[in-house]
Amino acid sequence: MELFDTHAHFDDFAEEGSVADVLADARAADVGRVVAIGGSPSANRLALRLAGEHAPMLRCACGFDRDQAHASPDESELRECLQSKRCVAVGECGLDYHYQPDSAEAQRSLFELNLSLALEFGLPVVVHSRDADEDTIAMLKEYARACDPARESIGVLHCYTRDRKMARELLDIGFHISFSGIVTFKNAEMLRGVAAYLPSERIVIETDSPYLAPEPMRGRRNQPALIAHIAKRLAELRSTSVEDFAAVSTRNARQLFGMDADE
Repeated sequence: MELFDTHAHFDDFAEEGSVADVLADARAADVGRVVAIGGSPSANRLALRLAGEHAPMLRCACGFDRDQAHASPDESELRECLQSKRCVAVGECGLDYHYQPDSAEAQRSLFELNLSLALEFGLPVVVHSRDADEDTIAMLKEYARACDPARESIGVLHCYTRDRKMARELLDIGFHISFSGIVTFKNAEMLRGVAAYLPSERIVIETDSPYLAPEPMRGRRNQPALIAHIAKRLAELRSTSVEDFAAVSTRNARQLFGMDADE
């Protein structure tokens, strides 16, 4: 069995020098691949470096997240990151009106930059959205219309928490949907209904490490090894074995990020 963690932040692990141990724990838990997520100039540099030091297990995504909206990050540096074969996506990027409503206009401008770079480099986009459903969908529809019709995957809405309606809109424009440990939480019945509803070919999974540790580890620091709990819960919801769900979700992740089966 091989599991694929499509979204993990390594900044804290790198700061304490535990990246190698975290990845060893992940391998012992049947995790074969992890995407290290950027989102700021420093996070992008770290993700790219780790993807080189821990290849082929690690790949990375580089982008400018919504908290960079007023920081004037260096586009040329991001372009250099996106040229690397180690970089398989643009992100994390997107909109968050829950914590930062005053910067909504600046967030939209920065999100547009990320989407334009995803188009230019032919990479999928890793999207964050909170309390910004309408704007997120509108901007992703424009992005999807501009994508090459021959592309098999154009992006993923990470750490999905919304309803079936938004999920359907994302599916209709060609997006994958990623579930985190939130799907295991006791108060997440609506989300579990969405997870049971989705077509098998569009589901991927993530830890969003070091955040959102799944049940029964909730309250602890998350890490890629704990993705097994997410896979188990989703397999139960979809009335399949964890081995079959792991195979399907890993295949989807490889397709999403343009990775061959032997990579």
